[in-house]
Amino acid sequence: MSESADWTKGVAAISYQRCACCAHVQYFRRDFCAACGSLALTDHAAGGEGTVYATSLVCRAATPETRAHVPYNIVLVDMREGFRMMAHGDHDLAIGDTVNARFVSFAGVTVPYFGKAP
Repeated sequence: MSESADWTKGVAAISYQRCACCAHVQYFRRDFCAACGSLALTDHAAGGEGTVYATSLVCRAATPETRAHVPYNIVLVDMREGFRMMAHGDHDLAIGDTVNARFVSFAGVTVPYFGKAP
């Protein structure tokens, strides 16, 4: 996977890094491993499956662009690959729910969005 193949760059994908030295998995892109400092990182695409760690319903718009989306749910998801990420999700999600990611438009940007797994 190329460095640009990620939702933060407009591509409908969730990417993460794995350290070739210590096998640490990290979601936020860095030039070095946050665990051991190695520069030997490889990029990977996440499958989009995870478990809800926390959920918070946002009832007040942070910006004028998000006003049309209120209320919206923000979730922390423990991804199957071993990292935790923050994203949008269905309103009925609860801690422990198994979820799958898809991508939706939110305030003009494509973002990961989690719903209950079938």
